[in-house]
Amino acid sequence: MYDYDLLVVGSANADLVIGVERRPGAGETVLGSDLAVHPGGKGANQAVAAARLGARTALLARVGSDEHGRLLLDSLREAGADTVGVLVGGASTGVALITVDPSGDNSIVVSPGANGRLTPSDVRAAASLFHASRVVSTQLEIPLESVVEVVRSLAPDSRFVLNPSPPRPLPSEVLAACDPLIVNEHEAKVILGDSAQVSDEPEDWARLLLAKGPRSVVVTLGGEGALVASSAGVTRVPSVKVEAVDTTGAGDAFTAALAWRLGTGEPLAEAAAYAARVGAATVTKEGAQVSFPTAAEVAEL
Repeated sequence: MYDYDLLVVGSANADLVIGVERRPGAGETVLGSDLAVHPGGKGANQAVAAARLGARTALLARVGSDEHGRLLLDSLREAGADTVGVLVGGASTGVALITVDPSGDNSIVVSPGANGRLTPSDVRAAASLFHASRVVSTQLEIPLESVVEVVRSLAPDSRFVLNPSPPRPLPSEVLAACDPLIVNEHEAKVILGDSAQVSDEPEDWARLLLAKGPRSVVVTLGGEGALVASSAGVTRVPSVKVEAVDTTGAGDAFTAALAWRLGTGEPLAEAAAYAARVGAATVTKEGAQVSFPTAAEVAEL
């Protein structure tokens, strides 16, 4: 019996958000809205999203001993996520600077802070969390060597889910463990490199990514849903049409929902369809963690 449906290993940031009429070009200054500060970071976002859906969730992360760190811990606990693996100190809490335009699209710059101090030894010290978790999910806002250590720390029967964001080349050891590797269009192109120029079709990207070693691949397509690829083939999963207000955190909510549903034994395509509904519900509200839906809200959508 697993204690946790999902263990998330990753970043925890304070999101500093400003609304803008348009994003500035090089050397340009634009006026924006009042500054809003929200709990965020891909790791903390996934943990909160999964917990709000009803998954038994734990987070392994590092925050600073500061106001932003307390904000993140409060948000995690309020959502019902276990913070036993959240380490405090070593640097200031990571910060994400986010601009959001009227269409809901965002641009993000991240200062890692304490996230950059989540070390392989921290991962090894959390062995009990790995052995207690059905699914382990991570991202790339923590050091890559720590992600490699996550793969090496997996329990024999657990499942590994990776969203390689921000994208970078990945070791074959990490790629081979992914089930699935979850990428958006930009991340797919970065990981594929020159291979992405072979085709403009996401179905081809999914096949090319699968050939790199993951056990399965999911390509998210925003309002168009997602593609899932495995040895059984490539399937397109539709999304729910909604009016987007803010896309911040939508990918994290998708990943968390998918990882949780896979842990319950749901097939990949069905889990991705549910995750697409969770992502759609998320973009109808402003902010990241504050916008994540409950299972009841997803059902209503």
